[in-house]
Amino acid sequence: MMANEKIELRDVVNFFEYEKVREAMRARIIELKRRRRVTVGRHLSFVFENRDTVLFQIQEMCRVERITDDARVQDELDVYNALLPRPGELSATLFIEITEKDEIQLVLDRFMGIDVGPTVWLQIGREFAVPGEFEAGHSDEEKGKLSAVHFVRFAFPPEAVRAFAEAPVHLVVDHPAERARVELPADTKAELLLDLRG
Repeated sequence: MMANEKIELRDVVNFFEYEKVREAMRARIIELKRRRRVTVGRHLSFVFENRDTVLFQIQEMCRVERITDDARVQDELDVYNALLPRPGELSATLFIEITEKDEIQLVLDRFMGIDVGPTVWLQIGREFAVPGEFEAGHSDEEKGKLSAVHFVRFAFPPEAVRAFAEAPVHLVVDHPAERARVELPADTKAELLLDLRG
């Protein structure tokens, strides 16, 4: 099965069967996400999504919301399938992580604008910078509201995909609230290369 193949209704285990396999699936996904998570600076964490991570989110959503009706499951599929990277792409969920409750609004205010303009990119060697494109609708500058969760897509030209395998790759954030760059570890690069190659 392709790493970025759309998830179909038949792929979602029914509520009762999922309870039987949940602990094993959860343990596997925790380990997978460990390899696919990149922390940048104090507050930002990127989890690069693939079919397994997205299917797990769907299963968990159906479990929490007690969704058993096929039409409602399909609604979840329609939303979550948008997170899957297409060949030549990476997609990530960006979390603005805040541990102190009394700092939540202060930190979110500082990150206003993170989802606008070239604030996040993947630097492949010295040659390629692949900008992150944020999904709209997670901030409202007029009202001063910013979500703590964002979806970012990185669309690679073919030559950047080839370079990704050989060159050092850094995840870069350039925003007034956080300016940092982190080199992707080898196990993370190997995971993401599978996504890029489809």
